[in-house]
Amino acid sequence: MGKRILVQRRGRGGSQFRSPSWIREGPVRYLPMSDAELNSVIRGGVVKELMHVPGLNAPVARIVLEDGREFLNYAAEGMYVGQIIEIGAAAKPTPGNILPLGKIPEGSMIYNIEKRVNDGGKFVRSGGTYAVVLIHKDSTTVVQLPSGKVMEIDSRARATVGIVAGGGRIEKPMVKAGAKYYRSLAKSWKYPTVRGKAMNAYAHPHGGGSHQKGETPVPRTAPPGQKVGIIAPRCTGRRCPQIVPRGKRVWASGYSKKTRLKNKRTSAMPSE
Repeated sequence: MGKRILVQRRGRGGSQFRSPSWIREGPVRYLPMSDAELNSVIRGGVVKELMHVPGLNAPVARIVLEDGREFLNYAAEGMYVGQIIEIGAAAKPTPGNILPLGKIPEGSMIYNIEKRVNDGGKFVRSGGTYAVVLIHKDSTTVVQLPSGKVMEIDSRARATVGIVAGGGRIEKPMVKAGAKYYRSLAKSWKYPTVRGKAMNAYAHPHGGGSHQKGETPVPRTAPPGQKVGIIAPRCTGRRCPQIVPRGKRVWASGYSKKTRLKNKRTSAMPSE
């Protein structure tokens, strides 16, 4: 009898697969605010602390408002302890301030963008990233994300002006396995990852045999212990359009489409 494969154990969600959220300072999100607060300006926000939070890839700022409320937000490049943070529609569009999208000038760089009003921030939260405000419409704002995707978001949704601090983090190599091991603990990764074809036959459907080789596709309805590898592909092999462009694909005749059309034209021409 075999054993449960890694994807089955991960789906069950044991203690070694759960995120160690108890070592973090708290949720990094904006405070919920009423329309009156969003349309005015709160000038009493002060950056009390800049800190590293395990598992997050950008520094976090603890911001305390004049009424005693506090929240965590990703630090902008150039932010410092003691900086005054303005929040609201009347705030200045300078790095670190939080404004509704409709009040941020076109062409500005922003981060930690809300998907819906008062959801706390969902987009552009990794170190060194930023989005660009493209254009304002009637009640929405068009924003280009770091991936290049263009989104249309409610103009009342909030964002922070600037670039997320901590850019260039991924340029530093791990150098040794121990560094990646300790990072995997903070991120709740199961490290190291062993390939299925490198295992024995009892441990994985791809395991066993004298030589490592690929495996045949599995259907979408396969049971959990079998549903690994290539799952319900549209096609496989050298004729697959994902692998070979259509113009260079070799058909059953042994010729590409370009060659077949050329031969067809030649055979259709009248002989002299």
